Amino acid sequence: MKLLLDEDVPVPLIKLVRHILKGYVVDHINEIGWKGKSDVNLYKDARMRGYDVVITNNIRQLNDPDECDAIKKSRRHLVLYNMDSGLQGLALASGAICAAIRPVVEDLATRDRQHLVRITGLAASKKRYAISDPAQDPPSAYWR
Repeated sequence: MKLLLDEDVPVPLIKLVRHILKGYVVDHINEIGWKGKSDVNLYKDARMRGYDVVITNNIRQLNDPDECDAIKKSRRHLVLYNMDSGLQGLALASGAICAAIRPVVEDLATRDRQHLVRITGLAASKKRYAISDPAQDPPSAYWR
């Protein structure tokens, strides 16, 4: 299976996705010389080059009639994710993609027609850790 990361996929994610998806071909648009290519042409060319999946955080593509038509005609699977700006946005998107991408790709490999996937992400509003003061709240009876 061949995956194409859109140019809006941050460069730090390339190595992570490749590591998680060992055994799959994972290319980034910048590496194959398609930087700046219109999305309409990107989907047509992705099909011609044999890519099975396009990963992007450009969810607006589904609101543009021409881009939506190009995605549909490409018959490529589309994986979408949200990403807020800044380092926190990169961290949340990285975590969500790393947690979901392998099972998503394995599932898509069993599908006989185009599917759209939305990686739901890690909620920025939910706390994912707890901090305690062991002097006030010892973790066990042995802490003393």
